[in-house]
Amino acid sequence: MTPARTGSADSFRLVLGSTRLRVGLAFVLVLLMVLGVRLFQLQALDLNGMAQAGLSKRLTITTVEPVRGSIVDMNGKYFARSVERYDVVVDQTLSAVEDFTRTVPDPEEEGEVIRETGVPIEQGLSELSAVLGIDVETLRASVLGDRTFNYVARSVTPEVRNRALAVGIPGVYADKTSVRTYPAGPVAGSIIGFVSDNGDPQEGLEYSQNDALEGEAGSRTFEIGGDGIRIPYATNEDIPAVDGQTVRLTIDQDLQWFAQQTIASQVKDYNAEWGNIVVVEAKTGAIRAMAESTTPDPNDPTATPAEKRRPNSVSASFEPGSTTKVITMAAALEEGLIEPTSRFTLENRYTVGSQTFKDAWEHGTEKRTAAGVLAKSMNTGTVQIGEKLTKQQRYDWLKKFGIGEPLGTGLNEENQGLLTTPDNWDDRQQYTVLFGQGLTQTALHTAMVYQTIANDGVRLQPRLIDAYIDPDGTEHVVPEAEGTKVVSEETAAQMRKMLETVTEEGSGKSGELEQYRVGSKTGTAEAPSPSGGYDGYTLSYAGIAPIEDPEYVVVITLQRPQGDLYYLIPGQSFQKVMQQALNSDNVPASTTKPDIYPVEF
Repeated sequence: MTPARTGSADSFRLVLGSTRLRVGLAFVLVLLMVLGVRLFQLQALDLNGMAQAGLSKRLTITTVEPVRGSIVDMNGKYFARSVERYDVVVDQTLSAVEDFTRTVPDPEEEGEVIRETGVPIEQGLSELSAVLGIDVETLRASVLGDRTFNYVARSVTPEVRNRALAVGIPGVYADKTSVRTYPAGPVAGSIIGFVSDNGDPQEGLEYSQNDALEGEAGSRTFEIGGDGIRIPYATNEDIPAVDGQTVRLTIDQDLQWFAQQTIASQVKDYNAEWGNIVVVEAKTGAIRAMAESTTPDPNDPTATPAEKRRPNSVSASFEPGSTTKVITMAAALEEGLIEPTSRFTLENRYTVGSQTFKDAWEHGTEKRTAAGVLAKSMNTGTVQIGEKLTKQQRYDWLKKFGIGEPLGTGLNEENQGLLTTPDNWDDRQQYTVLFGQGLTQTALHTAMVYQTIANDGVRLQPRLIDAYIDPDGTEHVVPEAEGTKVVSEETAAQMRKMLETVTEEGSGKSGELEQYRVGSKTGTAEAPSPSGGYDGYTLSYAGIAPIEDPEYVVVITLQRPQGDLYYLIPGQSFQKVMQQALNSDNVPASTTKPDIYPVEF
């Protein structure tokens, strides 16, 4: 009987073992299923965002700064440009290691690299110190710590950047940046303006044209592993920066330099407060030079007082004086009120209503033509001619020639001058506006008045910006604004002949050129004092050449020169700059003799 009992026990144990095995297997399967579901949740569904959180810790997003556009002259010579540089920066939380791994060139196989492990951090700091020229202690303080971002070195060259990154310290990388440089120095400095140390535009075209120059920033997104090394095949997204446009000006850099030297010399000779020279192309309105006696070097703008950094040619308005008499003459001619040879008998003083006007010098009775009145710059004759115009006509003609109107050069510093309406003129101002007092304008306003006369009576908008050029070289030329017909071609031709008469027989003689016929007009006006009254004079010389086929208008202005005004001759500066402009443009010399009106009868 015993064997039978034994067999039953063995069978029971077999059954029991089989059951336990099945239960164990079932438990393992259930556990695996739970783990699988959880793994699916984490890796596929990521219901709690843990995977994203992990990715976020590894992701680094950096801004890719665009390269600021250049500013160049009409021939492509640089006034302003940006040079590629890099800021070496660090995530200190990644660099806090005892040693690190880096890839270095294989010393035995040219062009091959090897993975160098166990590089001590102190060795890396020593190598980086030699590359950046920063002592090890200073460098250690910059690289090691708990900050996620810190500057190590600013504005290094691309070569230094490559050598710094080759050291391989974890967390050390480079941000692309640029440095603004001004190769022409102070040439056109007041026009170009400058940027601050952190790249913010401050004045001039740098400020007013910032939208075109600054470009659009991009970004770079990538993953960094725990060792601070970029993961090569992980998330990698680049949004490229769009570099700024190049702004091409109408300015001729060489002529601008020459004009600046010329006016600076004359201001020094006569101890004037300031002076400027404007050169405008007669048939296009293009500004070829706009020179100030004092101008900042954009590389070091603080070396120039703030009040002398702006272009007075467009920012400083003043009473122009007798250069405005051409408007009175042109208006009277166009209205059919006079001819260039109309006759006027003039005393030294002339009274109209309750107002008396006198000429700049004492004289007896003179018999002058209208051309002679302009040639000798006689206030008495100008008032006699101008009173033939109604008050409203005087105002309207000044406006037609652009007085009191915006200039539209693209510079924020523009001053449109001051011209009050006729209902605000008092008994005297209604006449003084005829000879350039009781109103204000800039030197560029004056230049555009003479441009109108030179261009057959069509007033153009002054052009300072010629084109915007995309980074790929595509040019967007700024279209010339449609001109405004101010006076007829006949009137413009008569005015040019009258202006040549001024040069040959009157106050403009100091601006004569040997090879070219010149039309010109001088101007003298009292300069108002900030404390009231007047404390000096503003002298001007405006000229056109060649007068028979005008190419350029040049206007010289001197503010508060010292000494005997008889000997202060801005026409000398006109001679030099006009000659330079004509020669540099290879304008043929005049082949005809001056054609002038009689000045007396």
